[in-house]
Amino acid sequence: MSKQQSGFTLIELVLVIVILGILAATALPRFSNLSTQARAASLNGLAGSIRSSAAIAKATQLANGASSGTSVTYDGQTITMVGGYPSAAVATGIDNALSDTTGFTVAGAGPRTFQLNGSATCQVSYANAGAGAFTVTVTSTGC
Repeated sequence: MSKQQSGFTLIELVLVIVILGILAATALPRFSNLSTQARAASLNGLAGSIRSSAAIAKATQLANGASSGTSVTYDGQTITMVGGYPSAAVATGIDNALSDTTGFTVAGAGPRTFQLNGSATCQVSYANAGAGAFTVTVTSTGC
């Protein structure tokens, strides 16, 4: 009686490894380009947070029956209001309305800019003209 061995030959194993290497080399550029999309998503997330925080501050002010320039307090933070929305001119305005700006450098006094750390061209701007409206602008070109 003879014993039969079964399994893969060395050539078959080498071919499988080569094919997997080629597939990995073609897929790698697709996955390495996700950093640009991640930075843009981070900006859009902060822009949504700014809009929500401004709306919550406005709702708090209306619920309290306060005038449009009266500061409000929520989550233990006093928020300076102008025209019914958080101020963009002082750090106690929209900065206090946001709970966390980690990863962003905050600067400016109307508009208030939140620049993504490590990127000179990725930023979100918040402006409050004091006339009962605010604008949030996302600049993500070149991120």
